[in-house]
Amino acid sequence: MKKRLLISLFGMFSIFTVFAQQTIIKGSVKDAASFEPIPDVSVTIEETNQTTQTDAKGTFVFSANVPLGEQVLKISKIGYITKRYPIVVNETRTVNITDMTLEFDASSSQDLFTVTLSDDELNDDTSGSDNISGLLSSSMDVFQRTAAFEFSSSFFRMRGLDSENGSVLINGIEMNKVYDGRPQWSNWGGLNDVVRNQELTAGLTPSAYNFGGILGTTNMNTRASVFREGGQITYSSSNRSYTNRAMASYATGLMKDGWSMAIMLSRRWGNEGYQDATFYDSNSFFVSLEKQFGEKHSLNFTSIYAPNRRGKSSPNTQEVYDLKGIKYNDYWGYQDGEKRNSRIKEVEEPILMLNHYWDITKKTKLNTNVGYQFGQIGNSRLDYAGGANPSPTYYQKLPSDYLYDNDLAGAYEAEQAFLNDGQIDWNRLYDANLTNNATGTNAAYVLYEDRNDDNQLTLNTILNSEINQNIIVNASINYKKLESKNFAEVMDLLGSTNGVLNVDNFSNNAYNELDPDYVAFEGDKFKYNYNITANELSGYAQAQFKYNKIDFYVSGSLTKTDYQREGLYKNGNQITIQNGVEKDNSYGKGDKLDFTGVGAKAGFTYKITGKHLLDVNAGYITQAPTVRNTYTNSRESHDYIGVINGIKNPNINLTEEKITSIDASYIFRSPIVKAKLTGFYTMIEDANEIAFFFTQGSSTGFIQEIIAGADKRHIGGELGIEAQVTPTIKLKGAASVGDYTYDNNPIFYSTSTSENFIDAQEGGDIVNTSGKTGISYLKNYKVAGGPQSAYSVGFEYRDPDYWWFGATANFFANTYIDVSPKSRSDFFYKDVDGLPFNEYDEDVARELLKQEKFEDYMVINLVGGKSWKIGDKYVGFFASVGNLLDKEYKTGGFEQGRNANYRELRDDNANPTRVFGNKYWYARGANYFVNFYLRF
Repeated sequence: MKKRLLISLFGMFSIFTVFAQQTIIKGSVKDAASFEPIPDVSVTIEETNQTTQTDAKGTFVFSANVPLGEQVLKISKIGYITKRYPIVVNETRTVNITDMTLEFDASSSQDLFTVTLSDDELNDDTSGSDNISGLLSSSMDVFQRTAAFEFSSSFFRMRGLDSENGSVLINGIEMNKVYDGRPQWSNWGGLNDVVRNQELTAGLTPSAYNFGGILGTTNMNTRASVFREGGQITYSSSNRSYTNRAMASYATGLMKDGWSMAIMLSRRWGNEGYQDATFYDSNSFFVSLEKQFGEKHSLNFTSIYAPNRRGKSSPNTQEVYDLKGIKYNDYWGYQDGEKRNSRIKEVEEPILMLNHYWDITKKTKLNTNVGYQFGQIGNSRLDYAGGANPSPTYYQKLPSDYLYDNDLAGAYEAEQAFLNDGQIDWNRLYDANLTNNATGTNAAYVLYEDRNDDNQLTLNTILNSEINQNIIVNASINYKKLESKNFAEVMDLLGSTNGVLNVDNFSNNAYNELDPDYVAFEGDKFKYNYNITANELSGYAQAQFKYNKIDFYVSGSLTKTDYQREGLYKNGNQITIQNGVEKDNSYGKGDKLDFTGVGAKAGFTYKITGKHLLDVNAGYITQAPTVRNTYTNSRESHDYIGVINGIKNPNINLTEEKITSIDASYIFRSPIVKAKLTGFYTMIEDANEIAFFFTQGSSTGFIQEIIAGADKRHIGGELGIEAQVTPTIKLKGAASVGDYTYDNNPIFYSTSTSENFIDAQEGGDIVNTSGKTGISYLKNYKVAGGPQSAYSVGFEYRDPDYWWFGATANFFANTYIDVSPKSRSDFFYKDVDGLPFNEYDEDVARELLKQEKFEDYMVINLVGGKSWKIGDKYVGFFASVGNLLDKEYKTGGFEQGRNANYRELRDDNANPTRVFGNKYWYARGANYFVNFYLRF
């Protein structure tokens, strides 16, 4: 018995001896003002790649592979000023640095959208933007910060990629829309103070939450316990999207009873932004409640409600901009002395989340989440089924149309009329409807709204486990179910008492043959009415390995996706006769479309020395096309890629997109200079693109242009460098040089409802009706989407007395127009009889089809501010000026599809001013943003 006791005591002594001999760095971090612990602070040993985060009590520890000798600890968190602490590490000793402090960073209140865009502009088809700067706002990498703050005003796309290639999460729940794969930023717009807690992984680098896209993952953490105790009141003024912003937030921090709460209220408003009649009206509400049950369990509830309305602005031809300037917007007109915009976007999609956090052990955590989002998105527009086009920029109202006929007098009169007014004549629309009232005729004009009412349920569970000091395992299972109702709704009959007849004025077919004489009044559905259901089940697993000289990871994913359309209208344009039998392709449930996506990625970081690192990542992903790029015209029919009027084309396949991506970076880090040089290559295969146009000539009416099986190659390099040349002055620079092109000649076809009807009336079997299938010769054309080359140089000055100032000069090049695929197809050189034009000249055609490249330009931005500490409170302001030199420049544009053949395009280009010239978006001229705040 004594012998066993001696052995046990010896064993325990040996264990304690081992731990006593272990080299450890530990400590804690607190708020400099309140002296409360700060969780989720990043703590890095600078000469290594070792990083950890503080826990809920603000403590941290390094116990594996701790380097010896003189080291520097860097502690950082968004909203605080980064600090560096020198330490000396001796073998078998513990370095204990308790109560390190972080001070509030006044300049961090300069949120992402003060220098660049407002959240409503980050993702909107009508503005021509697909900006991903919101994915980058939390990054500590100088290149990504520059892309977010400086490049995004030019609608720069990281690596030329759409935002659907990056995942945006809130508390581990993905926010990317099933419809187009993009996040709807306005769903949490105005809540800057509570979505600032972000964790970013760039590119293919591993995420602890999901497999991610090739642009990385951003997770916004809204747990009530992570917010600093206290509050902030903010007022802002600007001449950008909105003119006023007021915000108030408060958090209790973690209280003794285990409860914590965070709330925020925000309002943004303005009668007019930078462009004419672009009003803004937005309210935002946020509540987060958390209860901790002991040391292992925590339950958090988050509610976000951010309804917003805003007036849109139009893209215009250069003729219009030359006459009216870059602030001109053709969507509005005066009514009763006030500006009324016909194109209004309204978003009202509340988000509810319940998150359970379980610390199974100190090294294994399970996070289970339930998210529910519901509500509506509406986009209004004028319908003119019984009248002339009310747009003031309709081609027949502009001087160029008169010049085409050599009518100089008419051109002058049109020019003067446009200069003197050039807006929607609301009184004329009302007069037309009042006239129809007297004759018992239905409305000639109505204002209606394209609506999407979505209900989405998301369930997932995320496991993170530290197997040992070298291996971390991440895994998750996710399920997402979408039920989407899509319809048009009458908003305003504009004085009509007889309603609007539910008939297609091009084909004279009823939009719903189940009720062909239906008349819609305000609040009624008309035109189209259908549902989309989507299910997505996915899972991923990942292992990360960390060693002294090398870190590496492997990750894999599997995703099952299905879509199904259910038509609630029997559209008259989709009723055809096949073998003497009537066939409908719109009503009821269509085919269930199934996709299987797989993903695999791996990478490593090789630490050449503490200052020199090599980072390499590679991945292969197959993924379902989005709903937007699956159904060719979901408003009218069940047709999808490769199916025309319900008949499968054997030469066109609907399949998963394939993405291959690789990047390699050299990283240099020293106390003074930090730099990263990256080369990247991405190939996207079997991508689909669907666009909608109104055209004339050989194909008259509304058409859908479909590209199937497109390949795109994205290759380039990125550089970010910053140097802390003095304790107060930092120099910084960034560059992105890319070449983004189509890499094949995809299949092209178009469909037109009016031609479908005409062909159907001629009888017989309809195999391809108006679906004109061919090849679009897009290879080597540039993929449009912001500048393909961008450069930035600048500096920051931070004075010890808490004032700061910065300036940057940004240069942009190689921005291209979005080309018309039909103009590059076989149909370009063919007449209506299908034979080539007799006068076709290849040299002339080559010049006509040359892709427009925009002029290079430079933009200078300034930002600065000052803060004062009064007791434990902070008062301060900052201001920014964008485009200081008031430079006018195009950020994007597209070729019109109305003149899509050789003869029409040649004649239009021969006109002194093109009738159907390219349409463009211009960036804002000189603009400002001023922000005042009180933090307590």
